[in-house]
Amino acid sequence: AYASDELKNDHGLVMAAVQQNGRALMHASKELKNDRDLVMIAVQQNGWALQYASEQLKNDRDLVMTAVQQFGMALEFASE
Repeated sequence: AYASDELKNDHGLVMAAVQQNGRALMHASKELKNDRDLVMIAVQQNGWALQYASEQLKNDRDLVMTAVQQFGMALEFASE
């Protein structure tokens, strides 16, 4: 099932989803993939979610560290 663009941009819905499974970030809108608080929740739940974060947030040291602590291989998803 595919979520509509409206649902993909629904902060509350996406937050609830990433709290259950961080990888749900893949379905979030571009705007929400750049929402630091939401992405932090996602990577705390599953470090793998870092790959779906915006390029800007892939440069965020604290976010990357959180992701790596949760899932060591997440470092490969950090910005160059």
